[in-house]
Amino acid sequence: QVQLVESGGTLVQPGGSLRLSCAASGNIRSIARMGWYRQGPRKPREWVAFLPTGGSPKYTDSVKGRFTISRDNAKNTVYLQMNNLKPEDTAAYLCNLDDYEYNYWGQGTQVTVSS
Repeated sequence: QVQLVESGGTLVQPGGSLRLSCAASGNIRSIARMGWYRQGPRKPREWVAFLPTGGSPKYTDSVKGRFTISRDNAKNTVYLQMNNLKPEDTAAYLCNLDDYEYNYWGQGTQVTVSS
């Protein structure tokens, strides 16, 4: 089993910045990719960004130029730097790890963008 623990979510004003972290632990055999999804109020879950092992980051259009995903392989941790946050970014942000066989999910960390 693999456990994912997210942190960093909080209330922030529009235009502000946050950095989310997701630490993976447990029986990590290999990682195809790690990434972030989000689910806003009354909205379906959507992917935000992911980083394939040895590959280039991918971003959904609405966050391009504002969010940056990165990974510390030694710590099995993935980060999401979020700049110029907008109210529509308000959501629970969930970490995802794909190990070529299973998809693992964290519990989520809440980001609220409001003045």
